[in-house]
Amino acid sequence: MEQFDITIIIGLAVVFIILALGVKMVPQGYTYTVERFGKYTRTLPPGLQLIIPLVDTIGRKQNMMEQVLDVPPQVVISSDNAQVTTDAVCFYQVLDPVKASYEVNDLERAMRNLVMTNIRAVLGSMELDEMLSNRDRINGSLLVKVDEATDPWGVKVTRIEIKDIAPPMDLVDAMARQMKAEREKRANILEAEGEREAAIKVAEGQKQAEILKAEGQLEAAKREAEARERLAAAEAEATRLVSDSIQNGDSRAINYFIAQKYMESLGKLAESDNNKVMMIPLEASNMLGSIAGVAEIAKEAFGKK
Repeated sequence: MEQFDITIIIGLAVVFIILALGVKMVPQGYTYTVERFGKYTRTLPPGLQLIIPLVDTIGRKQNMMEQVLDVPPQVVISSDNAQVTTDAVCFYQVLDPVKASYEVNDLERAMRNLVMTNIRAVLGSMELDEMLSNRDRINGSLLVKVDEATDPWGVKVTRIEIKDIAPPMDLVDAMARQMKAEREKRANILEAEGEREAAIKVAEGQKQAEILKAEGQLEAAKREAEARERLAAAEAEATRLVSDSIQNGDSRAINYFIAQKYMESLGKLAESDNNKVMMIPLEASNMLGSIAGVAEIAKEAFGKK
């Protein structure tokens, strides 16, 4: 009886173990493939799943979340024979767990080698300056090539980023010297352009000043000519009046001319720089009489008007 009980217990334990082998818990973000006698049959989604014990087995466990693949540094030779060390990072996601499981062996290793090969191909076709200044274009070209190559594996490559492109130190020093020379050249050009602009501004200012000066002289000459014209007209009118007075027998007109010339001569003598003291005998009564005659002529002339 005791032996029968032990057999039952063992049998129940075996049944329980077999049933337990048929219960599978798939975590969120993962997918399991089921193989029956080594052949793929179906895919288990996340959650509690059942399989046939001893007949079905779990084949591959695929991570369906986006994953990050670090690409190790490698030496790349550019088209102008410059050696640079570059590394990258690749982001990918498994879309078809069956293809990812059975179309490629060791998906992560295959992805890493594929990215490294395409980095050498893309960067090797570019010159160093182009390589350093077109990182976005490099990333886009790598993404297209790698994503197309991994499509049969059921993988979607979302991003590829070049982390670093490091030329040798001697090349870095040469580039630094070249950059310094270029900056000094641009500074000299800007300084020369500034001096040229300043010279142009000064010349334009001088030109404008000369124009204004010439315009001022022209205006002064016009006014001086008008003044001379008016003075000549006044003298002509005075001469006419004196001539009329002489014709009418008025001797005071002659005194006008004598007094005028007399006063002009005295003014010239007084303006001379060599004369400190001037002693000239003059008859004051005659000069006053002449001036009085001029006054009477002027009164008569203005009275007639």
